[in-house]
Amino acid sequence: MPIVVDIDVMLAKRKMSVGELADRIGITPANLAVLKNGRAKAVRFTTLAALCEVLECQPGDLLRWETEGPPGRVAQGQP
Repeated sequence: MPIVVDIDVMLAKRKMSVGELADRIGITPANLAVLKNGRAKAVRFTTLAALCEVLECQPGDLLRWETEGPPGRVAQGQP
C-alpha cells in the first residue's frame, strides 16, 4: 500500500508508549498496533484527530504517500 503510517516515529519523538497512546485516545492497544503497522484498511477522522491532539502533530506527520513502482506509474488496480 502506498500510504505509510509514521505513528511509531511520533511516539519516539514524544517518548510515549503504544499503551499510553492507546489509553489517551480511547482505543485498544491491539487496534492501535493494526493502525501503526499499516494493516488498517481505514481510519476514522475522530481517531486521526485524537492522535493529532495527543501527539501534538498534524495528520501529515502521521500519514504519507509513497509510490509503489516506477515514477509516473499508477498503482495497480487504480484507474
